[in-house]
Order: sequence, then structure tokens, then C-alpha cells
Amino acid sequence: MAIQIRQVQNKLELEQILALQRENLPNQLLKSEMEKEGFVTIVHTFELLNTMNKVCPHIIAKENDRVIGYALCMHPKFGNKIDLLKPMFKEIDSVLSMGEKYIVMGQVCIDKAYRKMGVFHKLYRKMQEVVKPDFNYIITEVDASNKRSLNAHLAIGFVELKTYSSNIRIWHLIALK
Repeated sequence: MAIQIRQVQNKLELEQILALQRENLPNQLLKSEMEKEGFVTIVHTFELLNTMNKVCPHIIAKENDRVIGYALCMHPKFGNKIDLLKPMFKEIDSVLSMGEKYIVMGQVCIDKAYRKMGVFHKLYRKMQEVVKPDFNYIITEVDASNKRSLNAHLAIGFVELKTYSSNIRIWHLIALK
């Protein structure tokens, strides 16, 4: 069966996102895996993920009945809900002109078995398609130590807005028009 790219439609899909997220957190990976494959940084609660989804449904890749990739949609009104992301929202406000409308891609992850198959690119294309009428930019940040993720984002057209330091890390703030 072909991989489907679409928005989340039910709670089971949200639970599958969280399961994939847990598999790709730094505490689940070897340092060599993190360097080669990348990693995710933030742990979402089901409640927050569900609330965010109600405002702007997350984008998922599914094969059969299983979520094999996701890109989380995070409306700026959630900017104060995750401590690690609060500095990012301040940095966004410092670089965007007043009135620019944006959505944050809150986290992207692809199951290891489906990497290098174009799923990452397809998730972002779907996200662009879905948010285009309401937002001018998709913005995210990437931990400077996550080279795989940064290179993947730049390869599909993201441009760097700025680099900054927060929470003892260096972050690349990037945007896709």
C-alpha cells in the first residue's frame, strides 16, 4: 500500500505520533544514532498535542494503519505552553515584521524504516498546502547538533533567519515561505 500524507483525523493517530516521538528521543538513541539519524527534543503530552491539533491539524504520513511520520502544526498562541520553545517565539518576534502571519512546525519525525524515501519533503509540501491561505511562513528551529535535521530542512528550501543560544544550546531559527 502507498504512503498517504494527510492531516490527523483521530486520537489513535495522535497516540501513534507520541509513540514515534518516544522512539526518537535522545534517551532512546545511541550518540552515534543521533549524529547519523537525528533526534527529537520535545516530549508532548497527549492533551497538548490534541489541543494543538484542534487549532491546526498535524500532518502525518501513514502506511496501512500506522503513522510512519509526522510534522506537528503549532499555532503561535501555543508559544507559552512548552518552556523549551518560549525563547524561539521571542526570537521569531525579533526577526519578523509586525503583522507577518506564521505557523510553527513544532516537530518532525520519520520512522527509521522510511527515511530517505521523500516522506520528509512530502510532509512539508502538505503542510504548505494546508496552511498557505492563513500563514505566510512555516517556521521552526533546529538544534545545531542535529546536523541531519538542519541539512534536510535547508535542502527543501528553508532559509536561516538567525542563530541564537538558549537553554545551553545553539539553535538555528529557519523559515519556509
